[in-house]
Amino acid sequence: MTHVPLTDMHVKLRQAAPADLPIVLDLLTRCGLHTSSVDLGAGTYWIADLDGVPGGCIGLEHGQGVSLIRSTAVVPEARSQGLGRALVRSALTHATLRGDRSVYLFSEEAGDYWRRFGFVPVTADEISGALPDAPQVVSGLCNGWIGGEQAWRLDVQPLDVQPGEAARG
Repeated sequence: MTHVPLTDMHVKLRQAAPADLPIVLDLLTRCGLHTSSVDLGAGTYWIADLDGVPGGCIGLEHGQGVSLIRSTAVVPEARSQGLGRALVRSALTHATLRGDRSVYLFSEEAGDYWRRFGFVPVTADEISGALPDAPQVVSGLCNGWIGGEQAWRLDVQPLDVQPGEAARG
């Protein structure tokens, strides 16, 4: 994919299916991110297709009333155009619709980016306690890297919509 403004492309965010695992792994590898604990069956993942070519992805691993954002990637030629923000907003919307109280993530280098969404620093122990079965947490505990990671939390307001009732606002 050459550098083309996203405004000139057809952008489609779609939920990843299990068969999309190679695409997600390729996107993460191209962006220099870890892939060892990625499990599309352990949460909800999205892929951003740009003119039919995968250009970004994000994952959301689910716990009881909380979720963990992971595997957020946008290919270099599509960065700084709002695609990452759209992926994050999709994940946050999904977490809200699930009724989550909080959304967590790990990020050493991109703290300023996550602060823009309202995330605040927390301890890795907080994430481990909130999402003990999330594949990224399990990987971090088993491989010993979790203690040195910067963790983040965003408290969200679940939508209080009764079945069959339209949301007002």
